[in-house]
Amino acid sequence: MATINDNYLKLKAGYLFPEIARRVGAFAEANPDAPIIKLGIGDVTEPLPQACRVAILKAVEEMGDRSSFKGYGPEQGYLWLREKIAAHDFHSRGCDIDASEIFVSDGSKCDTGNILDIFGKDNSIAVTDPVYPVYVDTNVMAGHTGSVNDDGKYEGLVYLPMTADNNFTAPIPDAKVDLIYLCFPNNPTGATATKTDLKKWVDYAKSNGSIILFDAAYEAFITDPDLPHSIYEIEGAKDCAIEFRSFSKNAGFTGTRCALTVVPKSLTAKASDGSDVELHKLWNRRQSTKFNGVSYIVQRGAEAVYSEEGQAQIQELIRFYLDNASIICTKLQEASISVYGGVNAPYVWVKTPDGLTSWDFFDKLLQACNVVGTPGSGFGAAGEGYFRISAFNSRENVEEAMNRITATFKG
Repeated sequence: MATINDNYLKLKAGYLFPEIARRVGAFAEANPDAPIIKLGIGDVTEPLPQACRVAILKAVEEMGDRSSFKGYGPEQGYLWLREKIAAHDFHSRGCDIDASEIFVSDGSKCDTGNILDIFGKDNSIAVTDPVYPVYVDTNVMAGHTGSVNDDGKYEGLVYLPMTADNNFTAPIPDAKVDLIYLCFPNNPTGATATKTDLKKWVDYAKSNGSIILFDAAYEAFITDPDLPHSIYEIEGAKDCAIEFRSFSKNAGFTGTRCALTVVPKSLTAKASDGSDVELHKLWNRRQSTKFNGVSYIVQRGAEAVYSEEGQAQIQELIRFYLDNASIICTKLQEASISVYGGVNAPYVWVKTPDGLTSWDFFDKLLQACNVVGTPGSGFGAAGEGYFRISAFNSRENVEEAMNRITATFKG
């Protein structure tokens, strides 16, 4: 008889977003005429930038001609795209990242989970609380944790609470940990990290032989010139950090799928015999074995992001979503609801009013306002009493959703 990976049985009842979909589906079935507005998951709504569409269509035509047809591409991504990424995203900010250290992939969600393939099972792991659930669940699946306790925390993980009391900054652990997940601008709280904040983490990691797994999926939404867009803006980070980036939120590639992971060649970890091993070589081996690369067509679309037209269109998209976030913050504050984030990030972190739990607030918004958000408790124990609202939607829907919420809670 075949056996299963029992670690899957330790996962909580359901991944957060499928549970939301289940509740919304049940409500919609019972109320088929309800005008539901979804501000829950971080899925973009606006069309792909024209520059990307033009490049994709041109690539499709190339695929229809034998002389320009492309079959298997390099698992690491085409060099012409990696060179554009290195120059624009890193060299322009003083980061010494070579194109050969960049791996193009089909999503940061995949990479932040798959990266565990190259690390051992005995690492101590720290996550912020609240946290993007993928970081936790993939560690559970890989057998890196014990069971979940009554507070929703897994044995074997070190949780770093981020609350209003510490301005949603990630506190340095009291003890040594080996792998550290950081995400800034943060999902779900919308909080940011200063260079001083990240310097503390880099210093900690270098002192303890730790590796920082830095998720910068929302860096394009940073408008404050003093905030870092990459952890590699911090001296020494190449010796202790892997960075994940995505084209999903800045260029609308959630359905098109393209992202990247940076693994510096100077980054090492210990083998069981005590020797130092380059993580770049391990990740390259992993990708070459388990991944056939992102399609040529999609990579040409991603390359267009770095054209002059593409950059202008990307900035327009980002400003659109940030304006949505500003509307959300303003309207909720008018209803005397406390909000955080939404300035250098597309997420607004809401303190649930009237002492409601996260899921009670979810149900009230769904039933009274026909608006869907994300319960904070789904991101971890420290998220209880909070709620995430996404700015990814049309202006009409955002304004209508806020009008419904303020009408319900104002006064």
